[in-house]
Amino acid sequence: MQTKDFIELENRLGAHNYKPLDVVLTRGEGIWVWDVDGRRYMDCLSAYSAVNQGHCHPAIHKTLVEQAGKLTLTSRAFRNDQLALFYQELCELTNSHKVLPMNSGAEAVETVIKAVRKWGYTVKGVPEDQAEIIVCANNFHGRTITIVGFSTDEGSRRGFGPFSPGFKIIPYGDAEAFQRAITPHTVGFLVEPIQGEAGVIIPPDGYLRRAKRLCEENDIVLILDEIQTGLGRTGKLLAEEHEGIEADLTLVGKALSGGFYPVSAVLSNKEVMDVLRPGEHGSTFGGNPLACAVARTALRVLVEEDLVANAAAMGDYFLSGLRNLDAPPVREIRGRGLMIGIELHTDAGGARAYCQRLMTEGLLCKETHDHIVRIAPPLVIGKTDIDWALEKMAKVFAAG
Repeated sequence: MQTKDFIELENRLGAHNYKPLDVVLTRGEGIWVWDVDGRRYMDCLSAYSAVNQGHCHPAIHKTLVEQAGKLTLTSRAFRNDQLALFYQELCELTNSHKVLPMNSGAEAVETVIKAVRKWGYTVKGVPEDQAEIIVCANNFHGRTITIVGFSTDEGSRRGFGPFSPGFKIIPYGDAEAFQRAITPHTVGFLVEPIQGEAGVIIPPDGYLRRAKRLCEENDIVLILDEIQTGLGRTGKLLAEEHEGIEADLTLVGKALSGGFYPVSAVLSNKEVMDVLRPGEHGSTFGGNPLACAVARTALRVLVEEDLVANAAAMGDYFLSGLRNLDAPPVREIRGRGLMIGIELHTDAGGARAYCQRLMTEGLLCKETHDHIVRIAPPLVIGKTDIDWALEKMAKVFAAG
């Protein structure tokens, strides 16, 4: 089968809830992927930062195969020999106190909403069914019905109501707005350290420190969604480190398995998880031995290959190179580590068109919010690779 055959079959039999670029990939290694026609591309999306360790990392692959031959699933009705070690190694690496494992990032978000609400009722003393969680405009925390209910993206919300109450939306990056929104019923503040889907929006310096202080002063749980920013993407293990804070609850996923398996987790530094009792929350697959074994190796790869430091150094190098391009369509380039956004002028023709042109040059990128090209290659990328990418980008963006 050729590319057009796969696309025709997918369009005919699959739901149309995605609009991918018309490339059909069949193999990956490191920062590179190949399509069914044999063409090679540099992956500049990393499956939305799930493939930080690079495609098909041999150490993670080896663990996957070995564990798949021993034990894959027990449910949480029984214990397994990988879960406790996963807890230990993840807590030691992230300086966390407790872990609650799930599968997808959206599941982790749903988990934390339940836990924080119950904490508000049983510990803080908020009247039943009156708990409020503050969130930010232009957020992206997933696509489940609860989560889209507090989205400000009409494309995500339209046609899916009615939505769950209990959420208050404020402008992102505005600590004063957060302070004004706090009431005695506020139990949590759910926020991304950097808004990825919104276009790599970086808040003002000190924003998270101020938010942390307000949470401490008002007995509010600070929840950082680090599902995209965490595990090295921004040049720190967790993006919270850029401001020298520790969230009360941190959400991680995506790169937690290096792209091999759905694994997510809620990390706790506050006694919020203790409010959950047996039978109140869980998942058949959450914490399964295959997921835990894969995640343990994925974390070890981040540390042993020094990928966090590489993300910081290569991010600086990539950003510098991008800012030196002669690129008339580009309005702004922003980023932290290897999480980069290229914002185009509104009359440049749209980011989708530029992603298609970059694809013809061998670069796979993804547009977001019409005028922004997102750049997030695997953290194993090197200077020679970046130089190659910059050469291709210079050609595309110079053409206008």
